[in-house]
Amino acid sequence: MAVSYKTQKVKDVEVFYRESGSRDAPVLLLLHGFPSSSHMFRDLIPLLADRYRVIAPDLPGFGQTTSPQRGNFAYTFDNLADVITGFTEALGLTRFSLYVFDYGAPVGFRMAIANPERITAIISQNGNAYTEGFSDEWTAWEAYWRDPSDENREACRASLSPAVIENWQYRTGTSTERLSPDGYKLDIAFMSRPGAEDIQLDLILDYRTNIDRYPEFQTYFRNHQPPFLAVWGRHDPAFVPAGAEAYKRDLPAAEVHLLDTGHFSLETHADEIAQFIQSFLIRHV
Repeated sequence: MAVSYKTQKVKDVEVFYRESGSRDAPVLLLLHGFPSSSHMFRDLIPLLADRYRVIAPDLPGFGQTTSPQRGNFAYTFDNLADVITGFTEALGLTRFSLYVFDYGAPVGFRMAIANPERITAIISQNGNAYTEGFSDEWTAWEAYWRDPSDENREACRASLSPAVIENWQYRTGTSTERLSPDGYKLDIAFMSRPGAEDIQLDLILDYRTNIDRYPEFQTYFRNHQPPFLAVWGRHDPAFVPAGAEAYKRDLPAAEVHLLDTGHFSLETHADEIAQFIQSFLIRHV
């Protein structure tokens, strides 16, 4: 299946997205994470598009999506969720499965609790909703959450550097031979754009609101019992395997698969993840 590259206007945001598959097929909405874009799904989309209509937008502040400058648009997770909800409505998507990764998880879970009837299933690739999922590598961010001073904000800027993006986020726990440079080099290029770092620092501060809403997300899981699949890089330096296993507390039927890779699992294990997804969705959607 060919992949199309399109844009959709949602208020003041021009959302860029990738789409493949029949318009009559069940919809799978892919939500990327930090500091990436829908480019992270470049290998996965063709593996699923024979059965599903696969749609992957770039979040505001990321990738090719064009959004207002800071001051004219507040870069918060509530606003990211509002834009992507508007995006799904503009495309007429009334029922869809969610694939969430990293930042995509709190965006997608906000969408799910607001409109649970729209969600047919959830797939989480290192997308956290439990405090057990955090590693001990969050010190600078946690200090910023407790005290949003200029000094603590600047201390978080190091997590946006090329070295951290490549070596900590992409290479940690990942087979070097299987890791293409395409993903991290593109993320580094996007991060070098004027104003990009300050947008990300705004979102780093607002990330604390996601933790505040974990109880809401977990209540949604318990009350609605969406079919749930976790495909998780077990060597992720940010979100540890306990975060994947924690979903079983509220979703006893959840399927959890831990892969021998790191945070950006699709960079090395797209084929394996696609097989898990196909088996899962055939049984549940």
